[in-house]
Amino acid sequence: MININDIMETINMISEENLDIRTVTMGISLLDCADSDAKKACDKIYDKICRKAGKLVETGEAIANEYGIPIINKRISVTPISMVAAASGADPVLYAKALQKAADTTGVNFIGGYSALVHKGFAAGDEALIRSIPEALSITNNICSSVNIGSTKAGINMDAVKLMGQIVRETAEITADRDCIGCAKLVVFCNAVEDNPFMAGAFHGVGEPDSVIHVGVSGPGVVQAALKKCPDGDLGELAEIIKRTAFKITRMGQLVGSEASKRLDVPFGIVDLSLAPTPAVGDSVAHILEEMGLETCGTHGTTAALAMLNDAVKKGGVMASSYVGGLSGAFIPVSEDAGMIAAAKSGDLELSKLEAMTAVCSVGLDMIAIPGETSAEVISAIIADEAAIGMVNSKTTAVRVIPAIGKKAGETLEFGGLLGSGPIMKVNLTKSPKKFIDRAGRIPAPLQSLKN
Repeated sequence: MININDIMETINMISEENLDIRTVTMGISLLDCADSDAKKACDKIYDKICRKAGKLVETGEAIANEYGIPIINKRISVTPISMVAAASGADPVLYAKALQKAADTTGVNFIGGYSALVHKGFAAGDEALIRSIPEALSITNNICSSVNIGSTKAGINMDAVKLMGQIVRETAEITADRDCIGCAKLVVFCNAVEDNPFMAGAFHGVGEPDSVIHVGVSGPGVVQAALKKCPDGDLGELAEIIKRTAFKITRMGQLVGSEASKRLDVPFGIVDLSLAPTPAVGDSVAHILEEMGLETCGTHGTTAALAMLNDAVKKGGVMASSYVGGLSGAFIPVSEDAGMIAAAKSGDLELSKLEAMTAVCSVGLDMIAIPGETSAEVISAIIADEAAIGMVNSKTTAVRVIPAIGKKAGETLEFGGLLGSGPIMKVNLTKSPKKFIDRAGRIPAPLQSLKN
């Protein structure tokens, strides 16, 4: 039976506490679009995306209007383009242009999947696509790219790590006139998942159906508001509050996903319950941690508080839906979180602390602006460190850093919108990891990979 108090509580969450559906993402397989003629392959890609997702935006808007639930983004994820390009040939940038054309026609915010999976080595088409990323992201507006360079089962492909340091640096340079925006659309993963609805890392995994609807829910403000009502509770009580709140948020996501699936005649996939913050006041993961008792995010105790938050969010979500997936937990993107921005600007939150926090949160070093002088090998070393955390802990980790060309630590990089503004964080540039990175090869998988 529907309780009127629950209805009023949900209305208040939406109107006062920034509760929203962050994204409805349609995953689309492009495996059947491969063709010996690359131009025909691109035409097939455009046609299939438009056929499958032509009504995605209007359907999302209709559901939002009918239920009064804000749906912020409507997005598409596709099969890693390196696979299609390997079968069809030609310059991979052609496929980026086809995806952009489809994004323009369907009206979606982003299409993710200009991607390659190289955790154990480079297959046909992989290296060509990776080397094309800077150009592809510089000439498109709505295309996102990701590369998976490691996994718990495979280890870390250090040849790919070395290459990705160069690619991140080159992407920043080629989009320097636009505040290095290309790097905000590029993620380097370890243990990437196939059903992630969040950008910039979304792609449609080969184990997924031909098409599918995933929903990403967010509500840092709701969790913070719930904790405010328990100023003196112990940590067990706080965990219970977070679980109950995550349950309610996930149920809303399940409702929207099921409705979108029915209207679009596409299978429902998963609800990703990730506390994805925004620069808006009252929509910050850092402020949740501070509500738990930390004077500021980044001080000692931050990692423990984040671990508890992440665990409680997942437990509440699993109770609410049988199909919780994606990443699910707490994101800590610096430029997209008002509390993280403030802590980084004050010097209380440093890159080393963020790295420690990534061992217990949903993803990794996300939307972090670094000095423009940061070399490719240092970027590669940052990627390697983060991949090692993911590999050893059997979790997804990622790096999305933005070398701010022409700027130094302490300055600010402005993106606007959900991407926010990034305080440029200090990076240790006094000693070089170049010899380590240049060794290349593969870091073997850890012992815990042997589970069969």
